[in-house]
Amino acid sequence: MDSREPDRPAADPHPDLQALGVQLRRLNGELNRLVHGFAAGQGLHPTDVQALAAILDSAEPLTPGALRHRLGLTSGAVTACVDRLERAGHVSRVRESTDRRVVHLRYVPGAQARARRYFGPLAAAADRVRGGYSEDELTVVLRFLNDLNEELSQTTSPQA
Repeated sequence: MDSREPDRPAADPHPDLQALGVQLRRLNGELNRLVHGFAAGQGLHPTDVQALAAILDSAEPLTPGALRHRLGLTSGAVTACVDRLERAGHVSRVRESTDRRVVHLRYVPGAQARARRYFGPLAAAADRVRGGYSEDELTVVLRFLNDLNEELSQTTSPQA
C-alpha cells in the first residue's frame, strides 16, 4: 500500500535544488516587498510596476499588445495599466511616425529618476553583494539567471 500523498514526489528533491528554491522564493518575496512599496507610493498597482520594468528593459519600444503578451494580461487590463501609468506621469504613448496606427510606450525620463531614487538602496545592496564575487563567479550567476528566465518564459503551468 502506498502511503504517499498523490501529488507528492516519491523522493525529496535534491537538497541543493530545494535550497535554491528557498532562496529564489525569498528573493522574489523581497523584490515584491520593494515593488509593492513603490507601487503604493506612486498610486499604482504592483502589475503597473512590472509593466514599467518591461518597458525599461525592452530592447525595442513596446506596443501595448507586446506588453500585454509579456505580462500575460487581457487587452482591457493592459489598457487600464497603461492609463494609470500615463496619468501618474511614468509613461507616454507615442505614435510611430511611419505608421500612425502603431503606438509605442515610452518611459518618461523624469519618472526614471523617481524610480532610481526609490530603488537606489536595492542597487546599492546588489553592488555590495556583487563585490564579494569574482568576475568568473558573476558570469556563472548571470548565465544561470538568464537560462532560468529563458526556461521559465517557455513554461506554462497547469490550471489550478
